[in-house]
Formats: sequence, structure tokens, C-alpha cells
Amino acid sequence: MNKIKVFLREWNGANKRKRGVRPDWFSYENCYQSITNEKPDIDLTILLDGTVANHHFQFNDNEKIIEFTGGNDATSLLFALNYIKSTNPNDDDIIYIVEDDYMHISYWCDILFEAFDTFTNVDYVTLYDHPDKYFLPIYDNLQSKILVSKSCHWRTTPSTCNTYAALWSTFKKHWNTHIKYSSPEFTHDGYDHTKFLDLWNLGSNLISPIPGYSTHCERQFISPNIDWSKI
Repeated sequence: MNKIKVFLREWNGANKRKRGVRPDWFSYENCYQSITNEKPDIDLTILLDGTVANHHFQFNDNEKIIEFTGGNDATSLLFALNYIKSTNPNDDDIIYIVEDDYMHISYWCDILFEAFDTFTNVDYVTLYDHPDKYFLPIYDNLQSKILVSKSCHWRTTPSTCNTYAALWSTFKKHWNTHIKYSSPEFTHDGYDHTKFLDLWNLGSNLISPIPGYSTHCERQFISPNIDWSKI
């Protein structure tokens, strides 16, 4: 089976943002290392908004690093999408776009492979079990289909953040929507949620594991039932 093609979006200024919402155990370097622990099974490219010389931690030796100038989330994501396209992936390649503040459990790549092997009709996969789906009033009447693979249960979910995986053929199928939500006029707080609702309306679907194999590292939105401080 092909390796998972991981595109990690890093930014020189990241350590200055959202300091008040981070858990005590959080660091950007730990998030990065939690991905590279699975190095034999992934093909990692770091998309660095800035320069290696000015980054707030040191990358491992021999990483593939692409420096660029973005300055905001929209331009960074647009660069990522166009760069991925320029690499001419195969249609059956698993493309995993990852934000720099996500922690992963060991063997996360096995679970991602398992999702695409088990559910051939699934378009998008997130490894993040969104806690907001359990406590926000807008989800009081949310209905999900529960699925099962060899290692865990999964649920259908309406949206996720901009850390998700899909086959390259799926990205191509929904290319215009992804580009649309990488334009400044369509980016705002929660635009990733809106993007996935648009994709849902186009007939796509999205699943997440229960419990999660990754978490967004903000205290209010930690993936539940995992002691992330011990990862």
C-alpha cells in the first residue's frame, strides 16, 4: 500500500497565537513529533509559512520543507492545495492535510489506512473526535450513522477543521469548493465548518473515530476520553 502523503502546515508566528487557550502539556514541537513517529508509513512534506531559520523549534534532519510567504490561513491553505496539485498525486493516494496544533496518538496512520480500506464509499476522514458535537446546542438533534472497522467505531459527522484526509480523486472531484474556501472573501471564523456543509450538500460525507486518534490542542476542544498529557 502507498504511504500516506502528509502535508503539515507550519508557520513561524504560530507560537504567538492562542496562548491563553492551550493546555499545559501543549507544544508545537510535540505535535510535530507525534506525526513523525510514524515516519515509515508516511511521506511527509512540511509547508512552512516563513523560513526554517526563524522557526520556533528545530525540525528533524532531512525533512522535506517548502518555504513560502502566506501570512494568513486562507493564503496558506491555498498554497498547500496548489502545491499538492503540483506534485501530481495518484488518484488513490491518501492526502492528509494537517494543521500545526494537532496532537496524534501512535499508530494513527494505521487507523487512517483502515478507514479508507474499510469504507470505500467514504470521502473524507478526520482522526479528531470533535467534543463540540457533544455539548453545543446546535447539535442537540444531530443524528450520526455509527460504523465499525477492525480497530474502532466511527461516526458520520457534518464538519471538521482543516485537518483531514481524502483520496486525491476526491480532492479533484471537489476542487472548486476547496479553492473557494481558500479565498479571503470566504474565510472567517468557522469557515471550515461551512466548507464541509457545502461538501455535504454536494453529496460527500465525513467520518471521525470514537474516541479520536488526534486532537485540536485548545482546552475547550480536546478530543474526549484520552489523556493527551501522556501522549
